[in-house]
Amino acid sequence: MGNNWACWLALAASAVALALSTPVVLAKGGKTSAKKASSKAAKRKATKKKKRRRKRLTKCPSNMVSVSGKFCIDRYEAYVGIMLKGGKTRRHSPFKPIEGGRTNIKALNRRGRMPQAYINQRQAKLACENAGKRLCTDTEWVKACKGKKPTTWPYGDEHEPKRCNDRGISSFNLYFGNGREAPQSAYTFDNLNDPRLNKPKGTCAPSGRFKKCKNSYKVYDMVGNLHEWTSSPRGTFRGGYFLDVHKHGDGCDYKTTAHSTKYHDYSTGFRCCATLR
Repeated sequence: MGNNWACWLALAASAVALALSTPVVLAKGGKTSAKKASSKAAKRKATKKKKRRRKRLTKCPSNMVSVSGKFCIDRYEAYVGIMLKGGKTRRHSPFKPIEGGRTNIKALNRRGRMPQAYINQRQAKLACENAGKRLCTDTEWVKACKGKKPTTWPYGDEHEPKRCNDRGISSFNLYFGNGREAPQSAYTFDNLNDPRLNKPKGTCAPSGRFKKCKNSYKVYDMVGNLHEWTSSPRGTFRGGYFLDVHKHGDGCDYKTTAHSTKYHDYSTGFRCCATLR
């Protein structure tokens, strides 16, 4: 009897110990499940938010134009606003790169504004999305540039120098070559992003300054002024800039693919597109 009683006590103690330990294991599992559920919920929320930002439009806003009724494109090259509390924005300097990691940037476009240079493709993409738009695809960009009856230049098949901002001065040579051809050693990332480069007359111009530089959709500056990023994963920008509209193709066919999506310098800009229903 004594031995049976001892055995029963031992089994009871083991059961109690097991019962006490089991909730701890379940709690850990519960925490893990809760974390997974929370993570999935956060992802769903982010996805919904992104979809809202990139919603399809039934008509183009006043600062965009319709291209064949299929998509909208910004009428002017974009400038960047810093998003503040209360829905307000503060203009980011078009003469300075955007700080790494900054996400509260929004694409805006208006005639007479100095467009944002010194921007990489990833930043341009984010700025467009925060404005409820997106970067144009390569195909969309070229279609818009060439107009309703496709031509090599926005205004026709023959190049007309200075009709667009395509005969500027080299501020890079001015600052880093004393007015002459700058040495190859001067072409560093820091020098190419010097805030002074787009300030002299004859460099980047305010959007729409060259009034005849437009296509049949009445979209301005698609050739010259600043290179414009597209959504191509290869890191493509198009249209040339104020010093070159021929080297990598003429006018609307100008295409540069030599840089990564993280690259930026004084010549890189952008504009946005949006999908029409």
